[in-house]
Amino acid sequence: MPKLKTKSGAKKRFKITGTGKIKKKSAFKNHILTKKETKQKRRLGKKNLVSKSDMNNVKAMLIL
Repeated sequence: MPKLKTKSGAKKRFKITGTGKIKKKSAFKNHILTKKETKQKRRLGKKNLVSKSDMNNVKAMLIL
């Protein structure tokens, strides 16, 4: 049986930490930034961890 391929979109969007958690970029930071406050934009620029409820779906896309 051949190896399973990782989803191309997932490998571009997620990184795995040393402890096995998954990092992601925040949403809502791409366009229409004029109406958002500076504090909000600064907070959205940081990386976040994937929530526990989404962890299994992301791991399946990354074939872990």
